[in-house]
Amino acid sequence: MTRAGLTPSEYLCALLVVVIWGLNFVVMKFGVQGLSPMLLGALRFSMASLPLLLFIKPPKVPVRFVVIYGLTQGLGQFGLMFTAINVGMPAGMASLVLQTQAFFTMILAGVLLHERPHACQWLGLAIAAVGLGCIATSAGGRPGDMTLLGFLLTVGAALMWSLSNVVIRFTGRAAPVYDSFALIVWSSLVPVVPFFLLAFWLEGADHTFAALSNAGWKEFAAVSYLACLATLTAYSLWARLLKRHPTSRIAPFSLLVPVVGLITAALVFDERLGPAQWIGTLAVLGGLLVSQFGQRWWPRRAAA
Repeated sequence: MTRAGLTPSEYLCALLVVVIWGLNFVVMKFGVQGLSPMLLGALRFSMASLPLLLFIKPPKVPVRFVVIYGLTQGLGQFGLMFTAINVGMPAGMASLVLQTQAFFTMILAGVLLHERPHACQWLGLAIAAVGLGCIATSAGGRPGDMTLLGFLLTVGAALMWSLSNVVIRFTGRAAPVYDSFALIVWSSLVPVVPFFLLAFWLEGADHTFAALSNAGWKEFAAVSYLACLATLTAYSLWARLLKRHPTSRIAPFSLLVPVVGLITAALVFDERLGPAQWIGTLAVLGGLLVSQFGQRWWPRRAAA
């Protein structure tokens, strides 16, 4: 079911997701310091699925949607994202570049779902794009911090995220009353085996088993955060919002994630924010406001 606007509780849910995902990038960086990207992905989705399968019934949706969502959101997005951070992508910059998913999502939703965003939503994204550009070009005065490979991998992760957003919309059309939490749990099972196979293939069995045996509290805490908060909590809320509202209304909220991510990375890893980055952050906030509330101010009637 698609609703006219977000309720106050839905706005709070969206902001909670923003905070969880904003902190997510610092946690990822801690995680890949002790675990390989593929092993981190395998452990994350193992913890997010295996303990709950006996208690959570499968979602009442076609199996193909569960599998496709697990591959795009799990293996695709985070396999690329963890690898990007592992090859030198700063946590703050990763939180920024990943938000290009909002642009990919609106384009894919227009082509595949025939959703037509309001003109002010495009305007809001254009303003936010200027802000993202200001932040990206400054990179804290240290261009070497953001490698080309890390940037390309993060853009690929953003594309995978946008595909998973579209899958959620297709799932909602096929089964409007499905359980979002059950979808996240069961789709998290899908990438577990591929992640383990990739870990053994890329790192070797000896290295993988050694990393598992040497994992300490920091790695356990990172996996727990990524599984319980970033996956089960945040993606369940995100899927519920996407099930109820068009992608063009929900996707722009993700533009707030780099605000949290950049500030957190500056505090934890000393990734300093320059003046251009602060200006870009304000532009992102302004773009989100235009995208979310501009239709109320637009001179034309919504029906037109």
